[in-house]
Amino acid sequence: MNNNFNKNKIIVALDYTDKKHALMLSEQLDPSYCRLKIGKQLFTKYGPSIVDDLQEMNFEIFLDLKFHDIPATVYKACLEAYKLGIWMLNIHLLGGKEMVIAAKEARDTVNKKSKIIGVTLLTNHNKESMHYLGMDNREEIVNVLSVMANDAKIDGIVCSPGDIISINKSKNNLEFITPGIRLSHDSDDHSKVYTPSIALELGSTYLVIGRPITEAEDPMSIVEKIRLMI
Repeated sequence: MNNNFNKNKIIVALDYTDKKHALMLSEQLDPSYCRLKIGKQLFTKYGPSIVDDLQEMNFEIFLDLKFHDIPATVYKACLEAYKLGIWMLNIHLLGGKEMVIAAKEARDTVNKKSKIIGVTLLTNHNKESMHYLGMDNREEIVNVLSVMANDAKIDGIVCSPGDIISINKSKNNLEFITPGIRLSHDSDDHSKVYTPSIALELGSTYLVIGRPITEAEDPMSIVEKIRLMI
C-alpha cells in the first residue's frame, strides 16, 4: 500500500446502516488515496467482521468508537480493538488523563505503530449547547484537553479545524483529525463546516469526509477532486 502522506490525508466516513452499501462504496475507492472510518453503527451491527472485510480490500481502518469509561475498562477494550490490526482508534479525552494513558498502554502492548487519538469536544456543540453543559469557553476546554493529550503522549486529537489555532499555542506535537469537512460551506450535523483547503490551512493533518464522497455518483472522482483542492 502507498502510504505517501499527500495521498492519504482523506479518511472516508462509512456512515451506513448496512455492510452491503459500505462494501459497494469501498469497491469504488482506491486504498492508496484514502483510508476508511468505521463508526459505532456499523461496528455494533457487524462487529470485527466489517473491519476484516475492508482490510482484505487493503484499506487502513480508523475505528471510531470514542471509548469513555474507567481506565481498566478502556484498557481492555483498546487491547481487543488493536488486535484487529486497525490503523487508528479514538477515545474521549473527557475520560481523564489516567484513562488516556491506559488506552495508550493498550496500544503499545499490541502495536506501537498504530495510532491512538483523543476526541476533544464534538463538532455539533454550539454556544447554546455548551452553555447548557456549563462549558461556556470552548477554546479553553479544547486547549486544556489538547495539553492533556500531549502530556499523555498520544498521537493526536479529534477537533474542529477552527479549534486548531488556539491548540497550537500550547506548542504540542499532536496530529489533528478534523471532521465537519464539506466541499461547500453548507452545514448539517456540525455547528460549522470547513472546506478541505481551509481545514488544511488551519493545520488539519487528516480530513474526515463523509457525505460529499459517500453520496456521490462517482465517489473516487470526488476523492480526486479533493486531492486537487489540497
